[in-house]
Amino acid sequence: MRIKLLFCLLFSAVTGLQAQEYFPKNDAVKAQENTNFTVLSNANIYVDPSTVIQNGMLAMRNGKVTAVGKNIKIPANAVVIDLKGKTIYPSFIDLYSSFGIEKPKSEGGSPYSGNPQYDAGREGYYWNDHIRPETSALENFSYNKEEAEKLRKLGFGVVNTHMPDGIVRGTGMLIALNSEGTEGDRILDKESAQYLSFEKSAKSKQVYPSSKMGAMALLRQTYLDADWYAKGNAHNKDLALEAFNENKNLLQIFKTDNLLDELRADKVGDEMGVQYVIVGSGNEFERLDAINATNATFIVPVNYPEPFDMEDPYMANYATLGDMKEWNQAPANLKMLSEKKVPYTITSHDAEKNFRENLLKAVAYGLDKKDALAALTTVPAKLIGHENKLGTLKEGAWANFIITSGDYFDKETTIYENWVQGKRTVFEDIDLVNLNGTYDVKVGSDTYTVKISGEPSKPKAEVSTNNSKIGSKINYSNNWVNLLLSSPDTTKTEYTRLSARISNNAKTFSGKAILGDGTATSFTATRTEDASEKKDEKSEEHPEVLPVTFPNMAYGFQELPKQQDVLFKNATVWTNEAEGIMENSDVLVKNGKIAAVGRNLSARGATVIDATGKHLTTGIIDEHSHLAASAVNEAGHNSSAEVQMEDVVDPDDIGIYRNLAGGVTTMQLLHGSANPIGGQSAILKMKWGATPQEMVLDNSPKFIKFALGENVKQANWDSNSRFPQTRMGVEQVFVDYFTRAREYEQLKKSGKPYRKDIEMETILEIINGERFVTAHSYVQSEINMLMKVAEQFGFNINTFTHILEGYKLADKMAEHGVGGSTFSDWWAYKYEVKDAIPQNAAIMHNAGVTVAINSDDAEMSRRLNQEAAKSVKYGDISEEEAWKFVTLNPAKLLHIDDRVGSIKEGKDADLVLWNAHPLSVYAKPEKTIIEGVVYFDLERDQQLRKEVEKQKNLLTSQMLKAKNNGLKTQPVKNSSKEEMHCDTL
Repeated sequence: MRIKLLFCLLFSAVTGLQAQEYFPKNDAVKAQENTNFTVLSNANIYVDPSTVIQNGMLAMRNGKVTAVGKNIKIPANAVVIDLKGKTIYPSFIDLYSSFGIEKPKSEGGSPYSGNPQYDAGREGYYWNDHIRPETSALENFSYNKEEAEKLRKLGFGVVNTHMPDGIVRGTGMLIALNSEGTEGDRILDKESAQYLSFEKSAKSKQVYPSSKMGAMALLRQTYLDADWYAKGNAHNKDLALEAFNENKNLLQIFKTDNLLDELRADKVGDEMGVQYVIVGSGNEFERLDAINATNATFIVPVNYPEPFDMEDPYMANYATLGDMKEWNQAPANLKMLSEKKVPYTITSHDAEKNFRENLLKAVAYGLDKKDALAALTTVPAKLIGHENKLGTLKEGAWANFIITSGDYFDKETTIYENWVQGKRTVFEDIDLVNLNGTYDVKVGSDTYTVKISGEPSKPKAEVSTNNSKIGSKINYSNNWVNLLLSSPDTTKTEYTRLSARISNNAKTFSGKAILGDGTATSFTATRTEDASEKKDEKSEEHPEVLPVTFPNMAYGFQELPKQQDVLFKNATVWTNEAEGIMENSDVLVKNGKIAAVGRNLSARGATVIDATGKHLTTGIIDEHSHLAASAVNEAGHNSSAEVQMEDVVDPDDIGIYRNLAGGVTTMQLLHGSANPIGGQSAILKMKWGATPQEMVLDNSPKFIKFALGENVKQANWDSNSRFPQTRMGVEQVFVDYFTRAREYEQLKKSGKPYRKDIEMETILEIINGERFVTAHSYVQSEINMLMKVAEQFGFNINTFTHILEGYKLADKMAEHGVGGSTFSDWWAYKYEVKDAIPQNAAIMHNAGVTVAINSDDAEMSRRLNQEAAKSVKYGDISEEEAWKFVTLNPAKLLHIDDRVGSIKEGKDADLVLWNAHPLSVYAKPEKTIIEGVVYFDLERDQQLRKEVEKQKNLLTSQMLKAKNNGLKTQPVKNSSKEEMHCDTL
């Protein structure tokens, strides 16, 4: 007993010492801190989303919860507040905010104009200005009373704020939004998380990175450099890398702008061994399986698109089905995430004005209220490492809570107060009786119908009598209501004035009435309908939600197509093998591969397709394309060997479907021609509806894009500072980088510490024959130059693309062993192509060069069969050889001819069934198959066209109804995707 007493005395002494003031006072009176308890009683208390105490009590002191339960002992010095059945929820937590921090303003203008900045602008920091891990929210923070008030009114008590600037943005901090106290009191964690994004810093005009893939490459290199620096290998001090390493153990929050960026951020994180918490877009529902596979927690906004104004049928025609479906489906996003068990929190970011309205809409669309509350409280609290202090109302937690009139997720519910760290903010008088509802009001012999709605202290009244609306004005405070009614007779300017004191029960009330002639009388009001009972109101309805398709736009699949065994009977088969063109032959497809080619084949269980009178070919392969890309150039440096086109694959590009309709099954997605050494290629299969990673050919050979000529020396760009500026300079760039790569290799092999450089690693792969070069080229002198440079460093150029002067040195190309992927007859679109001739492909072919016809154009790519036919006309090439220009030959150039490019047993079943001779302008693919999966079917296409119109009509009606119901609309936008070309920046 004595030991317990001694412990209590010691604890009291320590507590007393901690409570001693250490600030000097310049006034005579010493301020006394209020140490009283506050007890809230008779409340329905959500201790957490799963634990509710009916008619419970909550005690707090010094900003912390001291007790919570059905019945608790009330301390002697407690202030007791009777909540009379009101509801208490833990205040909400927002993990993505820039509260109290002003974002730097960009200087504006193109980064390429004037004198572009290519080098870093800061000494002692990382070589790229957009990597700013040393940025501290603490150093940039200033409490904003007005913004704090808005957030508290929404129900938030804590925000995680940061400087929203840069690719690596530095540390954020956890801030309590209490209305009193100091910033020191409010800071719960001064380094709560590190923030990242794909967006450059407004504080710098450094050009690199100029693309999403550049930002991803920069992040990878930053992680490698930080690891190298941490091992003490650097000869210089780098304050940014030191900060980056210090921040590694913090929560890593990655801000994205769209669904594909969410997957890209996770891709970088997986490669670098980091699990990001991803700030989402609200469109996660479109790729739920891919989102779930990230294993990330998402911070999800509730900023839904507005319906389009579809009244003008001409403008309505421009609305895409994808955009219309997004409006229809987005409010169901949180519900779908919950059903898929994807962990998420909810942010008010970009949705402050409509936050509660949109959150309630999500509930109306099926979001479970318990899931919603968890996403606002316990989930973010645990994620940020404060689960014992925030998001709950258990003993010891911060006294952060809101008091409401009832269910927060009911639109009629009033938020009365928000207490943060025990500091009280009052929005509505908690004792003010809520009048919302519909009343019969009798004044003498007259009866009025009065509908009262809105906030309790600022109600709105709609009044009618004899089915005619009349003017009115209502004032309500301190439970006194005053209602002014216009005369039903519009020729008179008389008013009836009603005044009454409201008791605890607003079902009926009565008071004094002053009629228009000044006569005093009384009135009675009887509530006939509660506001919360009106479940059939238009605002409570939501339109039918259309099913998600893959992709979630026109021509998407309801379910992704499955691989199937198929037997084609009696076709004219273009084998591209020694058998040539086989008449009346069969092809059997099993397990995604070509199983047999011949006559009179049979297969039990296979789908039999009668191909009599039709032509069966292997799929077309486009050696040079910029289709299905979100970006095409990283123009920040004269070499961008570190960037990957795989990072920016856009699987929702309608061009994919159109290419399938043109018989294209495979393509090489190339970097553009902004610099001599471009980025790494991606070889794609046209798998419509698949994810970006599923489209990439597995274990595909490595390629990279080089470029020569006008584009790389910037002859046609508004730029005057980056090297090279001449064709001589272009050659020097290659020599310089290959020389540096050799030196890098020597250091790497020496056993000494070295900084892993993704760019140098890639260029070294080229020299060592592990990565193949596709070179953008036009003029024969430059073509000759690049072959000589390659030979000087011991490797060969794989393919010259464009190569419109190839006919001038076809013999040298054959000797070097380089292929030519050219246009059929493009000419005179710029100075470099003035010598182009349509016989170019044939001349190179006849000289022994492997020749392909490519598109470099989204429209041409779906007509490559016709482009191949031009070599028959102009170059007297046989039909069979011309067909190889767009099938087997590009497969050879891409080193995938063991898998595709011909109809041979064991190869991938990438096949096209044509309704006519494939080189004919009248030929149409009836089916396009990739690895045994039918991705395009002409009959299905006709059905889909009708379905697209049907869905657009349904959505148009929903949007027109939404406008008629008073919802705000937006103008129709044209969302057609920009077509990428070699010089697109």
